[in-house]
Amino acid sequence: SINRESFQRFRLRIGLNHGPVIAGVIGAQKPQYDIWSNTVNVASRMDSCGVMGRLQTTENTAKVLMAAGYECECRGLTYVKGKGNLVTYFVKTQFDGKL
Repeated sequence: SINRESFQRFRLRIGLNHGPVIAGVIGAQKPQYDIWSNTVNVASRMDSCGVMGRLQTTENTAKVLMAAGYECECRGLTYVKGKGNLVTYFVKTQFDGKL
């Protein structure tokens, strides 16, 4: 793992969402690929208001994941900047609290 090899204690929090996006390459001198949309903004907010070591997702994405066999835990109402209070979920993984 990266922590073992670098002697650091990296921890992650991850935000997840799904939906339509616009993607493209911008820049002539130094082209960069990027994606834009409300979907991307909400995923970013899921990260920024998330919990260290956990993967947080929107209610709609949690429903898709649960239908695919993943286990999700309802976090409840979470204040999301620019969106107000949203019901959010944590995706259960073998790495809970260790990300």
